Amino acid sequence: MFIADFCSSNDTPQKRKENYQRKKLELLGFYRDSLERRIAAINASIETLRTQIDREKKLVE
Repeated sequence: MFIADFCSSNDTPQKRKENYQRKKLELLGFYRDSLERRIAAINASIETLRTQIDREKKLVE
């Protein structure tokens, strides 16, 4: 994001505010998507580890 994206001298204050809010919403969406990918990876790791633990328990019994 560049300052010029928000501060066009031809835009009204309301338009600049709308542009800023739209860019902020887009950025927050990127953050959420990134966090969702991380959570999915962690959940997969947890499930794999649980499967391995259960498998080892069955071998010991």
